[in-house]
Amino acid sequence: MTNFFDLSLKEINLKLKNKEIKPIDLVNEAFNKIEQYKEYNTFITLNKEFAIRKAKELENKEVNNILFGIPIAIKDNIITKDLLTTAGSRMLFDFVPTYDATVINKLNECNAIIIGKTNMDEFAMGSTGETSYYGNTLSAINKELVPGGSSSGSAVSVALKITPISLGTDTGGSIRQPSSFNNVVGLKPTYGRVSRYGLISFASSLDQIGPITNNVLDNALLLNEIVGIDNKDLTSTYSNEDFTSLIGSDIKGMKVCIPNFYLNEVDKVIKDKILDVIKFLEKNEVKIDYVDIEYIDYAVSLYQVIALGEASSNMSRYDGIRYGYRTSKKTNSIDEFYSYTRDEAFGEEVKRRIMMGTYVLSGKNVDVYYKKALTLRNLLSNNLYNLFKSYDLIIGPTTTTLPYKLGSVRDANKSFMDDILTIPINLAGLPSMSLPIGNTIGLQIIGNMFDEKTIYKLASFIESNYKRGE
Repeated sequence: MTNFFDLSLKEINLKLKNKEIKPIDLVNEAFNKIEQYKEYNTFITLNKEFAIRKAKELENKEVNNILFGIPIAIKDNIITKDLLTTAGSRMLFDFVPTYDATVINKLNECNAIIIGKTNMDEFAMGSTGETSYYGNTLSAINKELVPGGSSSGSAVSVALKITPISLGTDTGGSIRQPSSFNNVVGLKPTYGRVSRYGLISFASSLDQIGPITNNVLDNALLLNEIVGIDNKDLTSTYSNEDFTSLIGSDIKGMKVCIPNFYLNEVDKVIKDKILDVIKFLEKNEVKIDYVDIEYIDYAVSLYQVIALGEASSNMSRYDGIRYGYRTSKKTNSIDEFYSYTRDEAFGEEVKRRIMMGTYVLSGKNVDVYYKKALTLRNLLSNNLYNLFKSYDLIIGPTTTTLPYKLGSVRDANKSFMDDILTIPINLAGLPSMSLPIGNTIGLQIIGNMFDEKTIYKLASFIESNYKRGE
């Protein structure tokens, strides 16, 4: 079996340009590895016939961009025309979209080759990869441990080098946490950096599509191709930046801060690794300060109110009438029909979150909970923004714990607490990366709004010069 995916995107691209390999060689490697790693359950739907046909069509075309002929895996909540899109749910077991998401259009313009749709926590609700209707994904590092979620299949497919790159989505940590647990690089871009048109919504003010790769440069190269303003998404923004432009730059003189809250919440082995990275940065003349951030300890509670309120609203479209699963039971009213359909098609975690969100948005609770949460969200966000008046970046751990055993957690609140270090960043809309610094330990690097370039600058230096160990 070939191992072209051990190479970087630039190295693969050069081989394609020099006619040393063809796109079909890359596609064959991807599907061979899918079969080899079948037990990991990384994909819900494969796109094999189309991928092979497209690869052959590209053989005589000019290699004109970095993603040309590159196989890519797509999280299954991103809409793909004529390709089953389930969001990991029974509710969408037969949903074949009639259009592509904007990011898919961009990938198609680059002649990237979509290999298939990756497994995920149902409707992106979960942090372990265990809530999918199609069974849980296994960790690339240890099959007995959770792979993280909700972008479990996207992270594992890259970690196993089934594909060199993938797209995930991040609402409260769903790119960064599985990236940490599987030793890959995952970035949540600034909110609005990547169009959300064609993304199946969980919480619309928090959701963001982002790249997962095996190295920092590949991550920046993929981000370059998927960003930009989109008139179908009014939250999207114009961009013509090259996110690789600061990669390789000296980090001497950079100013970085670490929230004390982040170090108070983590396992000792993770804390020790973070402190070791801090020593490394200080040796390289980076100024490090420890800071307190007011209201950050409320982040999970704010997320539960805001995200679940938005989820309740977004999930109301799944009624069994217009599309998706519908109950076969005889019912006496439309309300009864809705009830049976949703009870049968939604998983337990999704139903739990819908009920919580519906309660938050009911009657006086809108003022008591939702509007108050929005006010506190603004205060927390402003406190984070203000840090960038004095610092280039914020750093800390991605996760509070190392990966734990599959099926070991029954506490419904654990799913939220897993993301306690990543959630504040979604609330503020800031860009953030998880960079591997040890086995299943990620360093979270947080940048100012629309300043992904500085994240890549520090991340590439650490990747190149810090000895990770295990």
